[in-house]
This record gives sequence, structure tokens and C-alpha cells, in this order.
Amino acid sequence: MRLTVYSDYALRLMMYLALNGERLSTIAEIAKAYDISKAHLMKITHELGQKGFIDTVRGRQGGMRLARDAGRIGIGEIVRACEPDFAIVPCMEEGSGIVCVVQPACVLKRALASATVAFLDVLDGYTLSDLILPSTPLRQLLSLPSEKADPASRQRNP
Repeated sequence: MRLTVYSDYALRLMMYLALNGERLSTIAEIAKAYDISKAHLMKITHELGQKGFIDTVRGRQGGMRLARDAGRIGIGEIVRACEPDFAIVPCMEEGSGIVCVVQPACVLKRALASATVAFLDVLDGYTLSDLILPSTPLRQLLSLPSEKADPASRQRNP
């Protein structure tokens, strides 16, 4: 199983927002912190906002923050929202029209489907809060102020 760059960037963006708490974050600062494309982050931000993961504030003093507490956002939920499908092999793609001669007796397809379920089950065992602990090294790597120095960075209540 391999996640797309889109999902990778979405998870990174969500981790950044979780570390930043109530403080609004901008696409530019997140792109700079991770050294990734602003254009990609704009698209991801738009989709995550539409799907209710983040709140966006327009305007000069605008930005984004998590729409709910990081402890209530499952990693599996984010991945499912960002991945176009989980077809590991072409014959698993809906409407692909691919017909495999061994399909009626294929155990591989069932095994791969079970592996995908197990993969997502593991991700479902983690929340966004889990990904940002311990927060101090992550804050340092992303050039964010320490929680003690920035009282606005506390997580929002459910």
C-alpha cells in the first residue's frame, strides 16, 4: 500500500495545524516549514475545508485551523478523505473493465482486500493528537514556538 503525495501533504498540513492550536496558520508558512509547494497546499486546504477538517478564515489576517479537536480526528478518516481509491491492483478498480482469467478463483484479490482493511484499521487506531507527540521536537523542526511560549497553541476543546 502506498499513499499519494496528496495524502502525505494533507497529513503534514493537519499535523502543523494541530501543533499550532487555535492560532491561524497560512499556506505560505506551512509550505515554508515543510519546503513543499504552495499550489499543492492550496488544493488540499480547499478540499479539507469542504470536508469539515479545517476552518478557513479569508482576508488579510486570515488563515486556517483545525475544525475540531485533534484528538477527535482519526488518521484513517483523513486518508480515506484524500485517497481516490484503494485499488492495489488494476482488477480491484471499480469500472476498470479489466477481466482477469483467474478472477473466479483468485485468492490474491481477497488477500489484498483484507490487507487494505487491516491497513486502514491500524490508521483508525491513531488520532491527529497521537501524531504530534512529543510535540517539542516537531515544533522545533517546524520552527513553531513552544507551547509554553504560545498560550494560543493549546488544543481546542471538543
